[in-house]
Amino acid sequence: MDHKKLNGKIAIITGVARAQGIGAAICKELAKEGADIFFTYWLGYHEGTILSARKEEVKQLKAEIEACNVRCEELELDLSQPDAASALLNTVKERFGHPHILVNNACYSRDDGFENLTAESLDNHYFINVRATTLLSTQFAAQYEDGESGRIINLTSGQSLGPMIDEISYAVTKGAVETLTYTLAAAVAHKGITVNAVNPGPTDSGWMDAPLKQELLTRFPFGRVGQPKDAARLIAFLASEEAEWVTGQIIHSEGGFQR
Repeated sequence: MDHKKLNGKIAIITGVARAQGIGAAICKELAKEGADIFFTYWLGYHEGTILSARKEEVKQLKAEIEACNVRCEELELDLSQPDAASALLNTVKERFGHPHILVNNACYSRDDGFENLTAESLDNHYFINVRATTLLSTQFAAQYEDGESGRIINLTSGQSLGPMIDEISYAVTKGAVETLTYTLAAAVAHKGITVNAVNPGPTDSGWMDAPLKQELLTRFPFGRVGQPKDAARLIAFLASEEAEWVTGQIIHSEGGFQR
């Protein structure tokens, strides 16, 4: 017998562009458990940053997912557009059927302290971190048909645990995701949908240089920094039937990281 936890499930994962990213790890972990995967990416977001992304990485990830004997489709989509949520959900339904799992992994993050914060910066963070996440989550829930085992899983960064003084727009908008998580969890429970958020803590997904990694190591009691697979494994659990009684939670899965 095949005991994969997510057989027959259809999962949407947003913000998947880089092979080393958390989004890619989530896709592979859910696929290993039997879920069909539909992921989005937006290569334009990474232009001019240290986190480069290439179409070749997207194609390679798709091949790795399909090697798990599940279906996989991908879509380049700018989630900052107001109609992106409905376009994504309609495309998934056309190609796969009604989705069961939504992982809001996409985010917008640029440094801006109080001295250089602008309306444009705040808006750019809001469009992805708040508006896109909220529209995708509410439309997913409104269209959900199965009556049980629906899953919405958001990604946060521990904004409620301490200040992020050089990332004000990011902190404010991602902090709103925590409020959305427990509020929506109560609103959609009658549809059999759970809503949770995961804070993976500092994760080596390509943005850490050697000095920063060395500094962070002293603050992890396990003697290593977080890896994308750490978040992916937790998200696979939250997506499974075993997590049916977990909802409205902000789970700080940081390996004991000491602030």
